[in-house]
Amino acid sequence: MAIVTNELVQNLFTAWKGDFQKGLSGAEHQYAKVATVAPSTSRSTTYGWLGDFPAMRKWIGERVLKSMKEHGYQLTNDDYEGTVVVPKNAIADDEVGVYSMMFEEMGNSAANLPDELVFAALTKGFTTLCYDGQNFFDTDHPVYKEVDGSGGVVSVSNVLEDPNYTGQPWYVLDCSRVIKPLIFQERQQPNLIIMSDDKDEALFMRKELRFGVDSRCVAGYSFWQLAYAVKAPLNGDNIWRAIENMRAIRGDGDKKLGIKPTHLVVPTSLEQAATKALKRGLTVEQGATVDNELQDRLELVVADYLG
Repeated sequence: MAIVTNELVQNLFTAWKGDFQKGLSGAEHQYAKVATVAPSTSRSTTYGWLGDFPAMRKWIGERVLKSMKEHGYQLTNDDYEGTVVVPKNAIADDEVGVYSMMFEEMGNSAANLPDELVFAALTKGFTTLCYDGQNFFDTDHPVYKEVDGSGGVVSVSNVLEDPNYTGQPWYVLDCSRVIKPLIFQERQQPNLIIMSDDKDEALFMRKELRFGVDSRCVAGYSFWQLAYAVKAPLNGDNIWRAIENMRAIRGDGDKKLGIKPTHLVVPTSLEQAATKALKRGLTVEQGATVDNELQDRLELVVADYLG
C-alpha cells in the first residue's frame, strides 16, 4: 500500500494533466469550418459592426464615413465545467491506471464543447435573434434599398421550406470569408485544476480527491447572408435552389455581396442523401443517366452535434 502524500498526489496530477492535454489536442474539430473564432477579454462582447456588411465603393470626392450601426448584438460568455473524483484509497492501493483514460476522455469532452455549442446555435437559428433583430434564419430580414435607408426596406429570406417535409433541416453556408456565418467566442480555454489540500472537506469527510476542468465561451451568429437553411428534401434540385437564392442576396443600396456557397452542413441522419448528392459522378434525370453537376460543388460537413 502506497502512502498518499501531497508529493505523490502532485506527481499523479502532473501525469493526469498530460493525459487531459492528450485528449484535448487529439480531438477532431468541425466547428472551425463554419465559425470564426473570436477571442474575448471581458464578460461579454458587443458586435455592433455587424450592421454593415463589408463592401468597397468607387472613391469619388471625399470618403463616405460609414458609422458602424449599433444593433446591440452581444454575446455573453457562459461557464462550463467537468469534474473527476478519485478515491484516496485508489491511490493508496495503486489503482490509478484506469484514471488516465478518464482524464484523457475529459480532455476530449472539453475539446468537443465548441462543436456542441456552434452546431447547437445553427439548430437554434430558427428561434434565436441575430444582429438585425430577426431570427438568424428568417423570411423577413430587413434590407434597405438605399445605403442611407431613404429608399425603403425590403424583406429578404434565408430559409427554403416545403410544408410537407418532416425531416431535419440542412444548411448551405458561405465559409470562404474571414468572417464565417457563426461565431465561437472564447474567453477562457479549458484548464484542469486540483483540490488536494489536506484541509479540503471532500478529502477529510469522504476520502476523495477532486479534479475539475473549467472554461468560458459562447457561440453566436455573424452575417445571416452567409447561411441558408432548408426544410425540404435533400436532393440536387433543392441544393441548387439554395445556392441560387444565396447568390441572389443583395445588401443595403442594392449592393451585390458576392455570396459564394462553399459548405453543405447536414445532421447524421442525412449523411447518405448528402453523399449521394455531392459525391456521385453520375445521376439520373428523367430516366437518363447524366453527369452530376453537384459533384464536389460544396464541401460536405456531417455534423456530429447538429440536432
